[in-house]
Amino acid sequence: MVATPFLPALASGSLVGLVLGLIGGGGSILAVPLLIYAVGVRNPHIAIGTSAFAVAVNALAGLVSHAKEHTVKWRCAGFFAPAGMLGAALGAQLGKAVDGQRLLLLFAFLMVLVGVAMIRGRHDEGIPGAACNRDNVWKVGLFGLCTGGLSGFFGIGGGFLIVPALMAATHMPVLNAVGTSLVAVAAFGVTTAISYALSGLVDWPLAGWFIAGGIIGSLAGTSLARRLGKGSGATLKLVFAGLIFVVAGYIVFRNF
Repeated sequence: MVATPFLPALASGSLVGLVLGLIGGGGSILAVPLLIYAVGVRNPHIAIGTSAFAVAVNALAGLVSHAKEHTVKWRCAGFFAPAGMLGAALGAQLGKAVDGQRLLLLFAFLMVLVGVAMIRGRHDEGIPGAACNRDNVWKVGLFGLCTGGLSGFFGIGGGFLIVPALMAATHMPVLNAVGTSLVAVAAFGVTTAISYALSGLVDWPLAGWFIAGGIIGSLAGTSLARRLGKGSGATLKLVFAGLIFVVAGYIVFRNF
């Protein structure tokens, strides 16, 4: 464990929470790089375990706001989250067995894929009234299992994967996918954190400061998202995709 530098942890958590609240996903992919390069966590596995727990709590804070706005489709979350928790448990076990530096390089590759996916899907708004039913429940579960596996492997909330997965499986509007995704983000994060905590790979004091910043950022991001409205969503995703490419490039540079 490292001595807890509370200011960098608080600031990093605020940035992750802000992005989560603003566009409903993607912020958690910054958590691991921020913990390693901004906060100073030397062990990538500790960064992954700590970020998984912190992002789960931050997602719950965002979920409260979305639940008040009635944007969460609880039935879909009830099918998606349990399947994803199984995937997250398996992914976490596999992730712990991979060398930390190699895991970071794989993480950078995933970030590039996420950035490309955000750019391609920036105008997809979904179909109003879409929901989970007998025709698509198998697809919801399959998408949940796969996104949960990636979430557990990399120690991320996976909202940037869950939102398009929910939309692809059910064609629900993006606003509902954002709210519903936070249920899964929290469930995946808790599952991954438990696995890492059992191996002694969670820095609890650091997680506390990261969470405190994340709650502040999440509330601010959700409020800002309501003010900006849907029209700015595509621009926000473009900006965030650019940020993801920069961070991915930095990870590769640091490893070579």
